[in-house]
Amino acid sequence: MSIHASKLFIGLVICSTALLSACGDSESAGPTTVRLLTHDSFVVSQPLIDQFKKDTGISIELITGGDSGAMVAGAVLASGSPTADVLFGIDNTLLSKAIEADIFSPYTATEADSILPTLGDDTSGGVVTPIDYGDVCINIDDAWFTEQRVAKPTNIDQLTSATYKDLLVVQDPASSSPGLAFMLATIAKYGDGWTKYWEQLRDNGVAVSGSWTDAYESVFSGGAGDRPLVVSYATSPPAEIVYAEEPKPKKPSTSVLTEACYRQIEFAGILRGSPNEEAAQQVIDWLLSAPVQADVPLSMFVFPARQGVTLPEVFTKFAAQVPAPLQLPAGDVNAHLAEWLKTWGQVMGR
Repeated sequence: MSIHASKLFIGLVICSTALLSACGDSESAGPTTVRLLTHDSFVVSQPLIDQFKKDTGISIELITGGDSGAMVAGAVLASGSPTADVLFGIDNTLLSKAIEADIFSPYTATEADSILPTLGDDTSGGVVTPIDYGDVCINIDDAWFTEQRVAKPTNIDQLTSATYKDLLVVQDPASSSPGLAFMLATIAKYGDGWTKYWEQLRDNGVAVSGSWTDAYESVFSGGAGDRPLVVSYATSPPAEIVYAEEPKPKKPSTSVLTEACYRQIEFAGILRGSPNEEAAQQVIDWLLSAPVQADVPLSMFVFPARQGVTLPEVFTKFAAQVPAPLQLPAGDVNAHLAEWLKTWGQVMGR
């Protein structure tokens, strides 16, 4: 899941330096090769990459930059002298940091008018292009609540009550994209009272995992654990169906608490100083093209940014629709994130 991506900044300089060394000299790429720097959750079906080369003569070389935090930090260090041509996977929690560092060359995709109106303004003045979006939410093990005859929560306020003591697992926002999104959701919802909310969660036995994988697969009762509430995604139920062994279940055993979800938008942009800017523009257009956008849901389990894309049936049936997702201005996140993470760590004793 691509939107499983914006992580901590402590230690990123080390990671970024390693990334820069690993990528090598961008001039080694030929004029018909575009280096696409992505986070490690990026997936596009190989036939689409092959067809793009056939149609344009441009080869795409994928460079994995680790999680999105490390990827962006590396791009910031290389601002103006990039090790790649295009960056994909920077989300709205990190975009302001990248814009301040002037890592992108402005470009408006040729089909920018196809972007969903709710996402179309999120381009930092035409610098980057929205490619996909997803919502981080509390996921619920429905089977556990049915078996235990406990009512499922309907809002995150209830997670601090005795009914849900020792039932929730979250991810550390310092090391996990969904963990960071959930922390930001609580700040957006509670304002200055967000630390009090976390104190109540702490006192109610919330568990903290270092990653989405550990939380969902090892601690969540929908995996191998015993806690029936977990921070995950609105698209986790359809993923449960797609990745299930045959015979596949007819419906997921999990559902989504759609109150207080945090929306993540992922963008692509041309890295300033790219020697292949014209070809890079074609890659941006390709990422927003109908075939790639139709591939996004089942490749990365996020929603396409383009209007009119037909979603796979498993999405239309089982992906939760979030009526009022939460977001914070990117500038506020950039200005206060280090402080917020420090405060969260103090509250949680980490």
